[in-house]
Amino acid sequence: MMRTRIKICGLTRVEDVRAAVAAGADAIGFVFYPPSPRAVSIEQARELCAELPPFVASVGLFVNEEAARVREVLAEVPLSLLQFHGEEDAAYCESFGRAWMKAARVRAGFDLLNYAARFPGAAGLLVDAWVEGYGGGGEVFDWSLLPETFPVPLVLAGGLNPGNVAQAVSTVQPWAVDVSSGVEAAKGIKDRALIEAFVAGVREADGRKQVLV
Repeated sequence: MMRTRIKICGLTRVEDVRAAVAAGADAIGFVFYPPSPRAVSIEQARELCAELPPFVASVGLFVNEEAARVREVLAEVPLSLLQFHGEEDAAYCESFGRAWMKAARVRAGFDLLNYAARFPGAAGLLVDAWVEGYGGGGEVFDWSLLPETFPVPLVLAGGLNPGNVAQAVSTVQPWAVDVSSGVEAAKGIKDRALIEAFVAGVREADGRKQVLV
């Protein structure tokens, strides 16, 4: 049975990176979107990436960024994956020669399969709540809107926290889950206990899947 991967996003401090790695996170997300309270500079991201051991991925989140700025980040920060949350098209996403995934904001009437077809080169699709602006705003969306089968790995985001992630994994059975505000003490400041509880919730759901098999 597939193990659900875990990404902790929006980290800004060395101690939070260490806590996420120790808890068992598979990927760490760094926000390169200046309006975000979780945004990091190139220098910060480079320092934080230096804390990552082998096989823990570093993900860079961008929103409608100038291509030159993305390349500047890539020249300085060893990112494993790019994550695009804006209005970027497939040609833009593919232009950096790096694995990437695209975010989709889900609401009633949104054709997710048609959206996915517009990004055939994506390594995965991240599904989040539809809110004004970018990012899910810590809101949970209706998981029943997701199709039962999907052409690429599905990363579930949107209002996940230690209290609901086990249900989310059991219901949606995504390839991975992505959390930011759900494990924070304040914006950009993660809470070790919440991270550990979140990871435990995912593992609990994975364990139930094993029993059912």
